[in-house]
Amino acid sequence: MKTLTYSKNIFLPVTDLCRNRCGYCSFRKELKDAHLITRTEAMHLLEEGALHGCSEALFTMGEAPWTISGFESLLTKANVADLLDYLIELCEMALEFGLLPHSNAGLLEPEDLRRLQPYNASMGLMLETTAILGAHAKSPGKRPDLRLQYIARAGRLRIPFTTGILVGIGESMQDREEAISKIAHLHRAFGHIQEVIIQPLDPKPGTALENAPRPETIDLCKTVKMAREILPLEVAIQVPPNLVDPLPLITAGADDLGGISTVTVDGINPDCPWPDEVELHRRLSDYSLRERLPVYPRFIAMGWHGQRTRSQVDFLAGEDGLRAKKYIS
Repeated sequence: MKTLTYSKNIFLPVTDLCRNRCGYCSFRKELKDAHLITRTEAMHLLEEGALHGCSEALFTMGEAPWTISGFESLLTKANVADLLDYLIELCEMALEFGLLPHSNAGLLEPEDLRRLQPYNASMGLMLETTAILGAHAKSPGKRPDLRLQYIARAGRLRIPFTTGILVGIGESMQDREEAISKIAHLHRAFGHIQEVIIQPLDPKPGTALENAPRPETIDLCKTVKMAREILPLEVAIQVPPNLVDPLPLITAGADDLGGISTVTVDGINPDCPWPDEVELHRRLSDYSLRERLPVYPRFIAMGWHGQRTRSQVDFLAGEDGLRAKKYIS
């Protein structure tokens, strides 16, 4: 019986201020509407996550918000001096609640990435595409060369890493194949890619791609099959079950469902609710559905996850590296 994995997480939007203006994003806000999560808000979410048996605290924020004039006012309002110091503080808070941090913080300087590493079980950055597209015309941080360099930087630091491609933003199948091939090359060089997400576009009202067609299941299946042929077998292929019916994509080669939550919405796709965990088990009853941690078993065995996360990983992981200890109400 084929094993499928998933994690139970909470989504913590550190800030929705971002220097990029992607043609499909509704997460980003202008300064007048932007928000920086407060310590009280973060503590409440982490407490709820712990009470509901989650193991992952997914910290996501807009890229390089400090480059935007007026960002200091958000820091002052939240009584924060430095955003990276604050993200580390939030990661420490998550660990105190028994949750493992996974940070998606956009492109960071090498020193900032090194500072975050000890406090994270794993980290991530979507490559999205290696093509030059109109959807990224106002997004300096979406340059493919910069993203590939960043993923390589994480590899040199031995950070268990999540990346992926975004399907339906104007790229061709050849573009997708090139992106997956670049990811495979990086994994062969550094061995740090734990999963690759095949994420379909969710067209959102008010964005440049609001009228773009949703990727068809047959197209996504072809993409998953192509990715499975290119990527090493140890690299999981993840499909988000709140954006697409996972069953045909699993048949095509996907083997992970990513993070699902009973506490928070998908902050990037808020109109797409997570499937119920019990229903997911019923729907995928022909498979062995196993809960994992945000760091995959082989990286636990190698000790690549952040130093500050190790005692909690040891507590949560079973002999096979997947989640063993469950929350009991």
